[in-house]
Amino acid sequence: ATENGKVVCNMEGRSDTCEVDGDVRTNGTALSVTLVPAASWPERHEWMINPYSRRFASLRKVTVTQLQDRAAAPPCTVTHDMPAVLFGIGGYAANYWHAYADILVPLFVASRRYHGEVTFLVSNIQFRPRWLVKYRAFLQGLSNYDLVDMDGDAQVRCFPRVTVGLRLDKELSIVPELVPGGRLSMADFTGFLREAYALPRGAAASLAREPEKKPRLLLIHRGHYRRILNEPEVARAAEEAGFEAVVTELRGGGDTPEGEVEQARVVNSFDVVLGLHGAGLTNAMFLPPGGVLIQVVPYGNMEDIARAEFSEPATDMGLRYLDYSVGAEESSLMETLGPEHPAVKDPASVHRSGWDKVFELYLAKQNVRINVTRFAPTLAQALDHLRRQ
Repeated sequence: ATENGKVVCNMEGRSDTCEVDGDVRTNGTALSVTLVPAASWPERHEWMINPYSRRFASLRKVTVTQLQDRAAAPPCTVTHDMPAVLFGIGGYAANYWHAYADILVPLFVASRRYHGEVTFLVSNIQFRPRWLVKYRAFLQGLSNYDLVDMDGDAQVRCFPRVTVGLRLDKELSIVPELVPGGRLSMADFTGFLREAYALPRGAAASLAREPEKKPRLLLIHRGHYRRILNEPEVARAAEEAGFEAVVTELRGGGDTPEGEVEQARVVNSFDVVLGLHGAGLTNAMFLPPGGVLIQVVPYGNMEDIARAEFSEPATDMGLRYLDYSVGAEESSLMETLGPEHPAVKDPASVHRSGWDKVFELYLAKQNVRINVTRFAPTLAQALDHLRRQ
């Protein structure tokens, strides 16, 4: 019976989620969400839901229960007249790319339909207390209310609907037809970011309209590993191609909401983001639509991994995506390991030995020296894109 409400759980794909509609009660101490029936049901049902969008990230699970009868229900201590979304932080959320791919994009998908009239119930905060501070402007853009720290919440809260867990349908992107409550796209997401972070530019430089204007290119400096060893030379090549080039380090905005917003504004002032594969390229989200992301792919058959994380997402955001694959002679592995080492000679064998080895050799121990002559056509393509729009 519909007056009893309903629980619809989806355990397909990467994520576990439940939509619980009706007389729904949450208990932070037990980390539970309970559907209380108006009239008795023949049986009780229970689901264990990981509130993080990647099932294999180990967070404390939420117990979702459909009670048999009202008698077993805990009485409400706080009653809300709006829906709630319950999610956990933790997992891989300390990484900038994962923060957006695993939590912020799926949270936008789950809650944008409510136009701010939604409460966020957050578990696992004690492991990432600064995380919610850093993304405060984002969260306040989606919800008009204070969020609830579920780990310390002794209340029994009553809601008309609770979404438990976040769905991840596509890496750092959105599948419009799978959005509950109406289609949304990644362009809607970046539009929301410009609104939440008050980013001034909604369109990249157009050389067709302003031929005398030099588009701006941001070369992301990495401080520790996976560095571009000849940054000044690459920046010079960009200037010669017709860009105003700036080298800067982006540290994921630090741990403050001001830092995150300030970093977004810096990136928004550019037309092109260029950098070696890594979380820093996530900043391309702040580029104005029509901008360009150039990903430098490290040596070692890393194209599939690099593209999965940035190629389709960038295209979905309304950006032009280009990549440049580093050759063996441009890789520091040639000097450190020598031409006969399997990592240089036979990357496929490294991939067969598992992700740990791939990460260690191609991501953690590799720097690159870009051959600017070989790289020049990629810069020309980026400029040509801005020339034609």
